[in-house]
Order: sequence, then C-alpha cells, then structure tokens
Amino acid sequence: MTQKLDTLQAALERILGDRVAKMVRARGELTMTVKAGDYFAVCKTLRDHPDLAFEQLIDLCGVDYSTYRDGEYDGLRYAVVSHLLSVSKNWRLRIKVFATDDDFPVVAAVTPLWTAANWFEREAFDLYGIVFEGHEDLRRILTDYGFIGHPMRKDFPVTGHVEMRYDPEQKRVIYQPVTIEPREITPRVIREDNYGGLH
Repeated sequence: MTQKLDTLQAALERILGDRVAKMVRARGELTMTVKAGDYFAVCKTLRDHPDLAFEQLIDLCGVDYSTYRDGEYDGLRYAVVSHLLSVSKNWRLRIKVFATDDDFPVVAAVTPLWTAANWFEREAFDLYGIVFEGHEDLRRILTDYGFIGHPMRKDFPVTGHVEMRYDPEQKRVIYQPVTIEPREITPRVIREDNYGGLH
C-alpha cells in the first residue's frame, strides 16, 4: 500500500506541479487540495492523463467548516470534496476545493467529466447552497420546492424555519411557522442502591 501511495503521490506532483495547493497523506489515503480556479482543469487532467487515469467519480459532497475545530478554524467556509477511483491503476484519491466566497459559494461543475457528479452536485447545492458553475440542471433534489435555506449549513436551525401540515378545511398542505418549542434535553441516570451487586 505504501509503495502504491508513493507512486501516486509522485505522479500527482510531477503532472500537476504547482496546481496542487496541499497534499495530505493520512491513514493510507491521499487528500489533495486545489484552488477553485484550477479545479476543473485539474479534474480533467486526473481523468485524461494516462499516468493517473481516474475514470470514476465515486462520491462528491459539500462541507461547511464554520464550526470546525470548535470555531478555531479561520479559513474559507465551504468546500467540495470528491472521491475518485482509477480502476486501471487500482488507486483512489480524495480531492478538495474551497469556494472563494463564503457569501455566495461557487465551484466549477465536474458533470462534463463524470456524469455521476450530476445528482451529487445537486445535493450539495440543495443542502449547502454551493453553486456549481456549468451544471446544466442545478435545482433542489432533496428538499421541497418552496424550501427556504440550506439545511446542512451549520447556522441552519435544527427545527427549520417553517413546518407543513395538511389542513382539512382548505384540503391542501399549508406552510406555517414552526410550533416546536426549543428545549434542552438532559438525560436522567437512576441507579438502584445495590446496582451491579455492590453493597
């Protein structure tokens, strides 16, 4: 495994050069961070270069780093993390890219390179509000049509902003402000006097 990672890391550094912003090797895996401006070109090279040959995108997800490491993190807030697989070379790579604007996060779409990214990018758009530039059908995929906000963002309230219910008088589903009272739940531990057979 170590020799395979050495070979992959050397190939990435040789082929991509200074387009690799950061390379982390931990737990037998490589994670490569690239700049948003280089993201699409790097992904195209990862797919097309015969020494890399990452034919498949396995997964793509959004990440919100706003509360990372108990608020000590001071970098960009939103990232897109993709997992790539080379079947012919039998190796994997995690690639990370940060959106340069926290108020309006935008990252290039990789759906022209790997069609599997289509629904993954829609999911990251829906749940995190990350816009994928060049995506042909970027619309919500998991939340309702009229949903406001992005529920996986760390500042989104756990109970949401609105709730929906069926109104028998109007004979339709209606939206209303959330009626759940926020509360703190503290577990109660009750033990008998001779718990565990100890006296």
